[in-house]
Amino acid sequence: MNPKSHWESVYRSKSVDSVSWYQAHADRSLALIRGIAAGQPRSVIDVGAGASTLVDDLIGDGQFDVSLLDLSESAFSVVRQRLGRRAEDVKWWVGDVVKVALPEKAYDIWHDRAVFHFLTTADQRRAYVAQVRRAVRPGGHVIVAAFGPNGPLQCSGLPVMRYEAEALHAEFGACFELQAHLSESHLTPSGQVQEFVYCHCVMH
Repeated sequence: MNPKSHWESVYRSKSVDSVSWYQAHADRSLALIRGIAAGQPRSVIDVGAGASTLVDDLIGDGQFDVSLLDLSESAFSVVRQRLGRRAEDVKWWVGDVVKVALPEKAYDIWHDRAVFHFLTTADQRRAYVAQVRRAVRPGGHVIVAAFGPNGPLQCSGLPVMRYEAEALHAEFGACFELQAHLSESHLTPSGQVQEFVYCHCVMH
């Protein structure tokens, strides 16, 4: 099964609040994004957005131009229904993050919670970093969260990578200046704890 088919199947067969990565609110991500914005209008892309409620909270703040990227149309159907008319305020991108033709130098903030750790080959990770470098404005912010060293070895039946904070930052290279790294113990709907590591960088 190719990645798109896999994720379409996941979002068609499971309720959004039963998947392991579900959060009622993406509190850690929201705090980082709001801290970066400091009350100023910002352009944000949420990579691997799925059916996350991050977009709801960002739109509710009234200061963000929000774009969402995901492989799954089914996930976006859930979000569009939930947002109602507010869905018109969102830019929607359906595709693979390492291949989709995002606009150049378009985003002040790149956010990814739990896509990067699915990139299990060096070529995929290089293509991802190249995409970030094209799509984020100089001086823009990059927030990437991946499974930490004690995180699971698989997610949704797929193999994943696990990272110490320093190793995650090192994947991006010298033009990404590390601002902060944080850890999170995510409680899944089934009651398991998953370790996430967040890196916040500025791209020069």
